[in-house]
Amino acid sequence: MIASHLLAYFFTELNHDQVQKVDQYLYHMRLSDETLLEISKRFRKEMEKGLGATTHPTAAVKMLPTFVRSTPDGTEHGEFLALDLGGTNFRVLWVKVTDNGLQKVEMENQIYAIPEDIMRGSGTQLFDHIAECLANFMDKLQIKDKKLPLGFTFSFPCHQTKLDESFLVSWTKGFKSSGVEGRDVVTLIRKAIQRRGDFDIDIVAVVNDTVGTMMTCGYDDHNCEIGLIVGTGSNACYMEEMRHIDMVEGDEGRMCINMEWGAFGDDGSLNDIRTEFDQEIDMGSLNPGKQLSPGVSGTRWWRGGVFGAKWSSGTVRMTLEKDGIRKAREVLMRLGLDPTQEDCVATRRICQIVSTRSASLCAATLAAVLQRIKENKGEERLRSTIGVDGSVYKKHPHFAKCLHKTVRRLVPDCDVRFLRSEDGSGKGAAMVTAVAYRLADQHRARQKTLEPLQLSHDQLLEVKRRMKVEMERGLSKETHAIAPVKMLPTYVCATPDGTEKGDFLALDLGGTNFRVLLVRVRNGKWGGVEMHNKIYAIPQEVMHGTGDELFDHIVQCIADFLEYMGMKGVSLPLGFTFSFPCQQNSLDESILLKWTKGFKASGCEGEDVVTLLKEAIHRREEFDLDVVAVVNDTVGTMMTCGFEDPHCEVGLIVGTGSNACYMEEMRNVELVEGEEGRMCVNMEWGAFGDNGCLDDFRTEFDVAVDELSLNPGKQRFEKMISGMYLGEIVRNILIDFTKRGLLFRGRISERLKTRGIFETKFLSQIESDCLALLQVRAILQHLGLESTCDDSIIVKEVCTVVARRAAQLCGAGMAAVVDKIRENRGLDALKVTVGVDGTLYKLHPHFAKVMHETVKDLAPKCDVSFLQSEDGSGKGAALITAVACRIREAGQR
Repeated sequence: MIASHLLAYFFTELNHDQVQKVDQYLYHMRLSDETLLEISKRFRKEMEKGLGATTHPTAAVKMLPTFVRSTPDGTEHGEFLALDLGGTNFRVLWVKVTDNGLQKVEMENQIYAIPEDIMRGSGTQLFDHIAECLANFMDKLQIKDKKLPLGFTFSFPCHQTKLDESFLVSWTKGFKSSGVEGRDVVTLIRKAIQRRGDFDIDIVAVVNDTVGTMMTCGYDDHNCEIGLIVGTGSNACYMEEMRHIDMVEGDEGRMCINMEWGAFGDDGSLNDIRTEFDQEIDMGSLNPGKQLSPGVSGTRWWRGGVFGAKWSSGTVRMTLEKDGIRKAREVLMRLGLDPTQEDCVATRRICQIVSTRSASLCAATLAAVLQRIKENKGEERLRSTIGVDGSVYKKHPHFAKCLHKTVRRLVPDCDVRFLRSEDGSGKGAAMVTAVAYRLADQHRARQKTLEPLQLSHDQLLEVKRRMKVEMERGLSKETHAIAPVKMLPTYVCATPDGTEKGDFLALDLGGTNFRVLLVRVRNGKWGGVEMHNKIYAIPQEVMHGTGDELFDHIVQCIADFLEYMGMKGVSLPLGFTFSFPCQQNSLDESILLKWTKGFKASGCEGEDVVTLLKEAIHRREEFDLDVVAVVNDTVGTMMTCGFEDPHCEVGLIVGTGSNACYMEEMRNVELVEGEEGRMCVNMEWGAFGDNGCLDDFRTEFDVAVDELSLNPGKQRFEKMISGMYLGEIVRNILIDFTKRGLLFRGRISERLKTRGIFETKFLSQIESDCLALLQVRAILQHLGLESTCDDSIIVKEVCTVVARRAAQLCGAGMAAVVDKIRENRGLDALKVTVGVDGTLYKLHPHFAKVMHETVKDLAPKCDVSFLQSEDGSGKGAALITAVACRIREAGQR
């Protein structure tokens, strides 16, 4: 079209000797890379306006959501129907996709005419005719008894609200069927089929030909995430991150955006690039200032239809080196002209310049799309495929080559492949449907697998009830020996009351390093705590030597610390956090049952660790210490928080492991004599379920993790809720999904097979609200897992389900504890604080909130607050010592 206007100008305004100046005259139609990059920049801004909720209504490039959320991954299979309606003829297609490793696609199709009286009649007549043709096609293939899914290519201006819901805005292309505009075309087809009653289909998707092109090519090349049409009109689509699409709810995943880029420049943003010929064509068009055919056509000044459709094939041949001059003469003569050889050369050159500009402008906008995808993914170098259809791209001898070269020049950091689509408007609709069905099938399969991990309110109440039963068994002298929840007495009989004061030492031994702490409790009620500490290493030869050598080393470190603090020779009360399996007989007597964590010091097992420490102090003869208490970190957590909140009577650890303690009435602690007062009970609740009472809540993944653990059959509750095991549960689920083709395209990496590779910290990172999916993909890539955006969403969902169950189970256990305290005291309502420590509780973005909600839901008569502990294993031991000293001093008065 532009070429025809240029030729008219040349033949009327220029002499023959001036024709050779075509290149010089049309210099302004040649676009430099600098200009193209500026166009690309402007187009990026228009894309962002189209995606924004506030700027979308006035945006020229509308960026319409298509509700197509995934591209093919090669596992699609099944039989599908497709309708392709976009003109006076329409097609019905049967498409069979086979997933046998060959990705085979079979197709049958038939074209049906739409008589003019139906095109201009009622909507009922039109859709009844479509249903009749569809029935005829199904009869022909003998598939009428099957309820097949169908995809509908409907190439008219529509407002799409769902994948299977699209409202016609206005008819074009000669259609005037009444009662259709403003209505959902899918509903109209469904009603027409229902009126017949002789077959049934499942209409899954409505798409346009651009999306169909991307999906068709995406089946052959899984890197295809852009669709492009360059024919009578032009448009593009691409996969955008959901977090950027303001018009659709949800932030996870991706969605195909129908750009409607033909309207780019309608707001005047390209006026400095348009020529007088562009303006002349625009003013003579049916819709001046707007694109020629909303929804499919491109802007006139870079359309493919030079000379109009009638002469399009001749125009294409004009640009050929050998045949171009002869073809130019034929076309000019058909226009009633008597061209010279020079005229034909000039004509061909004009066509070349116009088509080159068209390809360059198309490349500039594609460059903007590629750059946006690259930034969305956070990749240094993007590898992407563009699915292309359209007569100009396919038939023009130089257009495609010019487009490819220009795109690669404008975005050198993108490896771009162009893939020609075959039948995007027909096969593409079927592929959209196949992907939708594949996603739905896979989603159902995943949900069925995850369902046992998603606990109902009634199930959680049952866990709470069973925990209370096991607590009673652990407290009873008669059943204690066989009870998995041991409910061990700690001999801590009071929490801080705020009157504690003085200087206290604490030792914290639980690994290859240990700490010595000085804790100064200030005067006055809740006066505060000042703390100093120093970390010391324990050499391996000491860990594996004799008990005397180990405890002599500990005392040496204490002496160094006292000297470091300027307190050499001072005698202070001391609390000892000793994190190894022990049998505690009093507050200051604890028998080591077995070394763990790599320790093998001889002569210690079966001995009281307090006695061993005192003997080492006496051997040194430099100072004397009053070892008042031996505790574990759970009790220390309760005591640390109890110093800040007098209502704190429960301690909870949810980290690598999990445990809880609480203040129980002495009358219920049958293992210790006495009825008066209270004692802190170390529940050791990690063993809850070791007797099989939780078997109906355990899944195949819990069983797999347990069987391969260091202590099969033990600590079953802990293995369902603690940080040491959650990552392994997730890994086992991911392996199961992958084996069944529900994840990572069915490809299991060696890294995924490695036990412990999926650390629980990754759950916290993946579930972080501020973490985009591209960062989730980065975490998976770090683990050697090549993932798609869809894979990232699935992994995040698995992490969410596993962590939520852990928080709910923990909450159910805690609800049992606080309700028992309330019932012990005969209260209608209880106000209590739980002191909490542990990396899972502190670092996971949602664990604490879910646990709190569960406790509130399951123990409605308890007003429970949660207070994070700081250094329960060190500071807690000192505070237990402080409380013990306070009570001892009170008893001496």
